[in-house]
Amino acid sequence: MGQVAFDTLQASEELQTAGLTSQQAKAISLIVRKSHEVADVATKADIADVKRDISDVRKEIADVRKDLSAEITDVRKDLSAEIADVRKDMAARFEKNEAQIQARFEKTDAQIALIRKDVEHIATGLLLKLGGVIVVTISAATAILKFF
Repeated sequence: MGQVAFDTLQASEELQTAGLTSQQAKAISLIVRKSHEVADVATKADIADVKRDISDVRKEIADVRKDLSAEITDVRKDLSAEIADVRKDMAARFEKNEAQIQARFEKTDAQIALIRKDVEHIATGLLLKLGGVIVVTISAATAILKFF
């Protein structure tokens, strides 16, 4: 902070003109000067300096905002690109899993078809054997009836 200008000689002369003694005028002038020295008073120049500093800080803040806006824009672009890559990867994985599941279903369907063929083959074989047993039983019954 700047000092307030105080002319002790002029103050002393004015006090003497008002009727004080030279010693009284000097004492009062010295007391006033010392009080000004101790006082922390802002001058117009001090206020102008603070206003310039505030203006400079505002400019710096505006610059930082611009920089941050640019950086945020870059981060958003990077995140968008990364999200797109993750989506592609996930889609590829889902397609791969879907293809594996489909292949397993087809394999299961093929196995079920083979089991059905085996069951039909066994059923046909059993039917033929049962038919043979029936024919043999009827033949044996007919032969037994002819003997009696």
